[in-house]
Amino acid sequence: MIEKILANLEKSNCMSDDTFLQAVSEVLHSLEPIVNSDTRYEQFAILERLVTPDRVIQFKVQWVDDHNCVHINNGYRIQFNNSLGPYKGGLRFHPSVTTGVLKFLAFEQIFKNSLTGLPIGGAKGGSDFDPKGKSDFEIMKFCRAYMRELHQYIGARVDVPAGDIGVGNREIGYLFGEYKRITRNYDGVLSGKPYAFGGSLMRPQATGYGVVYFAREMLKEELQESLDGKVCTVSGAGNVAIHTIEKLQQLGAIVVTCSDSEGAIYDPHGIDLALLRHLKDEGKRISLAEYKNSHAHALYTQKSDYPKEAHAVWEIPCFAAFPCATQNELTLNDAQKLIENGCVAVVEGANMPTFPDAIELLQREGVLFSPGKASNAGGVAVSEFEMSQNASMEKWDFDKVDRKLDELMRQIYKRVALTAKEYGCERNFVDGANIAAFKRVAEAMILEGV
Repeated sequence: MIEKILANLEKSNCMSDDTFLQAVSEVLHSLEPIVNSDTRYEQFAILERLVTPDRVIQFKVQWVDDHNCVHINNGYRIQFNNSLGPYKGGLRFHPSVTTGVLKFLAFEQIFKNSLTGLPIGGAKGGSDFDPKGKSDFEIMKFCRAYMRELHQYIGARVDVPAGDIGVGNREIGYLFGEYKRITRNYDGVLSGKPYAFGGSLMRPQATGYGVVYFAREMLKEELQESLDGKVCTVSGAGNVAIHTIEKLQQLGAIVVTCSDSEGAIYDPHGIDLALLRHLKDEGKRISLAEYKNSHAHALYTQKSDYPKEAHAVWEIPCFAAFPCATQNELTLNDAQKLIENGCVAVVEGANMPTFPDAIELLQREGVLFSPGKASNAGGVAVSEFEMSQNASMEKWDFDKVDRKLDELMRQIYKRVALTAKEYGCERNFVDGANIAAFKRVAEAMILEGV
């Protein structure tokens, strides 16, 4: 049945949807133990319905730059499944955005959101607009133009977008301002808003902190180990990577790497987080090569110096590795190098950053591996906390949000670990996460009928 579904998907999706097909294949194959155990899933065509989005929305975004030149971009929103609650998922502004990329992200979002136990469905959206090199006013004008098209498809009980790559606190503020002007509604239609008007404390930190909370619980329960004093490697230099590094350092870990699209830094003394923030925070595009100007002992490696199948970050011996950059960044060669250097755990901070053959090798060699849908769910969890605060017109303090996030990530770990054990794949957190998430979504789909 699964092979038939995958074959039909390949026929109905274009070549640019390869990442989506990769994600679906990984999930469906891991669901075989549960799908074969309950005839209701075939009777209600749950898998076929689950891999088909409710709707794929594409629209034209017209905006004018600072020189009065007109530009046209593609805007998207993929509303994939709302069986558990309103559609929920980020907006990404980046030239690489296509329907294929967004379908992959929205599909993964269904499972991630289900694992949180919170009442939220799966969606994703964005545009091929590139914020790089644009002025604040140009970004504001684009956001307003984008929302003029998007507003008709979203709502506090319909679809609640958040931020993602290229969409931070500033952009969400512009988007919310335009939504309010158009609809005259002051409601929780977007999460990740500035704290001044409805945002939640700790939203910027949430994904990175959650990754580390998950890793801490997994290492404690599976290996009776802690992160204190351990060397860790992190890829990326964006919001998720920065806050993963921050929380690791707070727990006593020694983080020795970070990277961007041009290269990677290895600092054996530990990454200087203040300097990294200076280079990369608030949308700055300063190359990590500048890091060496302040730390001559650090090693900077250009991405072009390495073959496509290898990355400098994963060559460094470490106790645990945290891929936090982008999808498909950790290859089979990288996994082999991590194993050779004694890595005991790989915890995904990005969405699907590890190639399937690399995952198989890591699991076969006994390396603990956590998929992003489990370990990076902290971001969407705090987004839902923001929705709850908006609905009740309350403000939670930082400590309350942090405590709730810590507890939720520990519960996700337990849910995934227990499910893996129940279905005969102990310590396989990929299968455990997929099955646990699927059970919750599938039950809701059956109960609501066709």
